[in-house]
Amino acid sequence: MSKKILAINSGSSSIKFKLYLMPEEKLLVSGSAEDIGGRNGEIKYSVGDVKESRKLVLKDHDEAISHIIDILTTSGVIKDQNDIAGVGHRISHGGSYYTQSVEVDEDVKDKIDKLKILSPLHNPNGLAGIEAFEKFLPNAKEVVTFDTSFHSTIPEKASVYALPYEYYRDYKIKRYGFHGPSHQYVSQKAREVFGKEHSRRMITCHLGNGCSITAIKDGKSINTSMGFTPLAGTMMGTRTGDIDPEIVPFLEEKFNLSSDEVRQLMNKKSGLAGISGISNDEREVEQAAREGNERAKLALDIFVHSIQQFIGAYTTDLEGLDTLVFTAGIGEHAALVRKEVCSAFGYLGVKIDDEKNNHNELVISTPDSKVNVAVIPTNEEIIIARDVMRVAKLN
Repeated sequence: MSKKILAINSGSSSIKFKLYLMPEEKLLVSGSAEDIGGRNGEIKYSVGDVKESRKLVLKDHDEAISHIIDILTTSGVIKDQNDIAGVGHRISHGGSYYTQSVEVDEDVKDKIDKLKILSPLHNPNGLAGIEAFEKFLPNAKEVVTFDTSFHSTIPEKASVYALPYEYYRDYKIKRYGFHGPSHQYVSQKAREVFGKEHSRRMITCHLGNGCSITAIKDGKSINTSMGFTPLAGTMMGTRTGDIDPEIVPFLEEKFNLSSDEVRQLMNKKSGLAGISGISNDEREVEQAAREGNERAKLALDIFVHSIQQFIGAYTTDLEGLDTLVFTAGIGEHAALVRKEVCSAFGYLGVKIDDEKNNHNELVISTPDSKVNVAVIPTNEEIIIARDVMRVAKLN
């Protein structure tokens, strides 16, 4: 029997949502609530081919969710609140507690809260979304999909940091990785497009305001660029990515900063925004670079180079490369970034068709390229919806 499943991605000032009819995987409604807590609140949504929006002041997540449910009801896609059988939530960090998606209970919520120190930009907002939906949809099954779960297959040689061993043994300090549902989805789609034999050794590049690169062998993650927290890896919109750890105490001592101030600096004031001095939006930085802004050009150069470094390293981990995938906001739309990234891998036989790349086509490699290169729009929400059906046993 078909079930209506709501997939939720809660941010600090936004909630993205998709309602599916499962297991058919038919998308009924998709939308987002924006500027929660601000003065310019808006809920944008699509029902079939019809796009609508409501300008609203959304004081908190509770109020935004109340309006989302009202939209689902008044649009006719649900009869009432009980028509939604399950709600799936994307949560950033599951720590050492969770290697699989789980049904929500008090213990799960408590652990998500404890892990907010490792994912301060995401876990608190995800928890707020869970608690709000518990109020509005008390009869729906709630399931959590963790960003970290897909990466639980990474071997110790790639996940354990070279700290004294007891920190790993006793406190589980290691590489966890993030954007798991995205890497999982696009790698599955790439295997469908190119066939399993031609995509055994794959690197997926999730490039947005947050970025992560993942090495996938035979469908399993074996290494990923984000680490103990989502701060590690490539340069990002406002995050540093990898830096020398000694920079942290240097900043604290030199500028009399607290650990929290340094954490805010590295998470919210660095990356493309910090180097360019313009924006964390790659499109704005790229435009400024075209107009001759040297800091913007430097920001793009650092960004591209950091991606290239991980692709090179992960090609070694995989002992070769069959397929390279770009996804997420920058990965799906920034043709210049894709072209520049791929320009370093002629030695691997990577060849890009410029016309296909400029039009964001599915396959952007040339027929004689030794590596498949694809642009695959991510769909984390369908992974979440599938998890709800499986974990809550709604099939």
